[in-house]
Amino acid sequence: MKILVINPNSTLSMTMQIADSARRCAFPGTVIEAINPKGTPASIEGHADEAMSVPAMLDLIRAGEARGVDAYVIACFDDPGLAAAREIAAGPVIGICQAAVQVATTIATRFSIVTTLPRSVPIIEDLVEAYGAGHRCRAVRAVDMPVLALEQDPTTAEARLIREIEAARDVDGAEAVVLGCAGMSDLCDRLQLQTGMPVIDGVTAAVKLAEGLVGGGYATSKIGAYDYPRAKSACVLAQTA
Repeated sequence: MKILVINPNSTLSMTMQIADSARRCAFPGTVIEAINPKGTPASIEGHADEAMSVPAMLDLIRAGEARGVDAYVIACFDDPGLAAAREIAAGPVIGICQAAVQVATTIATRFSIVTTLPRSVPIIEDLVEAYGAGHRCRAVRAVDMPVLALEQDPTTAEARLIREIEAARDVDGAEAVVLGCAGMSDLCDRLQLQTGMPVIDGVTAAVKLAEGLVGGGYATSKIGAYDYPRAKSACVLAQTA
């Protein structure tokens, strides 16, 4: 089984960290490839960054289809371009937010999410609502640090994450916490050990879900909305003298 993990931003060091997290949890027979596009934003922090990252990400999926990739993981918590990616892929395409939310609602009755910047809070709230879990999500919290600061200042990032996870438990009444950024995946085990809370990393959740779907023989439906895009000829505007 071959899973292509795509970090939609262009930061190679984050891609390598995501790849390590994915490989640690994968079954021995699973081949994990991790890649990021070139020319996309260095981090994805809002709708504009999402939009700029999607075309290059779709190109990587098209290339993966030609190479026989079995499933794809979109390793950004905003799940950018998820529906479009499912249109062009035969196998499952898993967004790490949707995967993490599905795990959270399976192992706990109530959960909170801890993300990076406050501006990401409404984006994630809308996603959780779209995934049908708005009534189960107690809060979306932010550590108020840019995405790239997670690796530039890991000590501060970890301290703030611990503080927000404890607040999710003590203030929100959450029974589990979801890490709302792929760049946090390498901290998951330590955060769980230090807080005593179940901590869910979307990268791990997405890889395991992808393995399960491929192993079970499930592919992306091509009846209706996720059907392959229709071929269209280029529209040429006539020029007038």
